[in-house]
Amino acid sequence: MIRIQSLLRLSFPALLLLSPFVVAKTPYPDRPVKIIVPFEVGAPDVLARIYAKQLTSQTGQSFIVENKPGANGMIGADFVAKSKADGYTLLLTSTSIVVNPSFYKKTAYDLKKDLTPITNLGNVEGLLIVVNPSLQVNTLGEFIALAKNNLGKFSFSSPGAGNQLHIDSEFFNKLTGLEMTHIPYKGAGPAAVALLGNQVQLFISTPPVVLPHIQSGKLKALAYTGQKRFSLLPDVPTTTEAGLPSFNVDGGWFGLFAPKGIPQDINLDIYMEFKKAAQDGDTRNTILNLGMDPTTPKPVEFQNLVDRETKKYSDKIRLIELKQE
Repeated sequence: MIRIQSLLRLSFPALLLLSPFVVAKTPYPDRPVKIIVPFEVGAPDVLARIYAKQLTSQTGQSFIVENKPGANGMIGADFVAKSKADGYTLLLTSTSIVVNPSFYKKTAYDLKKDLTPITNLGNVEGLLIVVNPSLQVNTLGEFIALAKNNLGKFSFSSPGAGNQLHIDSEFFNKLTGLEMTHIPYKGAGPAAVALLGNQVQLFISTPPVVLPHIQSGKLKALAYTGQKRFSLLPDVPTTTEAGLPSFNVDGGWFGLFAPKGIPQDINLDIYMEFKKAAQDGDTRNTILNLGMDPTTPKPVEFQNLVDRETKKYSDKIRLIELKQE
């Protein structure tokens, strides 16, 4: 009788530990994982494939990158938001995900209610202001002067309306008073191709997309928007050095999200696997050589970043008076 009463006083978790039928937690992952990239070829796609390669090797399970482009990343994000919250469908997207709630009147999903931030996989210190060498300008000041002499005749490309690069390019447009026309494309890759083909006069881009073209001489970088010079292009001045300190902006980030409702232990497992991948020497060096820093902050820290960035771009959209679409 005393033994039975003693057992009854034990907590439920303690009784589970005594049970011979307790089932051990299945390690994550135990089957293939999909990483949804909501854009065409560009920095998020490149980054996703770098991580997928390392994670496949690291875990013994396939990490498969699947592109679902459209609507400034909203089609792919909505797909993930509506997927099963089990950790086997993830979203790797850009800063544009925090722009969409302010730029578009309506989105198919709610960023706060339908998606769970996991971590930042690639932080970018600044953007590169890039032109085609045939434009025959060598400095940012020369470009601004030329564009002012052709007021309203120049255009700039972006990966799409509402994309972070679009918003920051419009900010540049407003600061300089150049009245350039925005030409949206379906991804950063096509936006860069448009500049290569002289279809536009300017592209403000994250480094991974344009760096190979700059290094080959097919494109020319006039300035870098970071606090200090870009380590891979040390001869390119910052916007502050080039005479435009008001356009000192960060380059954004590429973050990992899961559907809302994902169990906390699975969320942590995903974070730890990606963090381990980011710490692999070859993987880290590959990402750094693209102009990104694999920072992998904790989920709560990344959530705070997402909240701050959402407000920042809401304020910026109001400042440059962009109409919602």
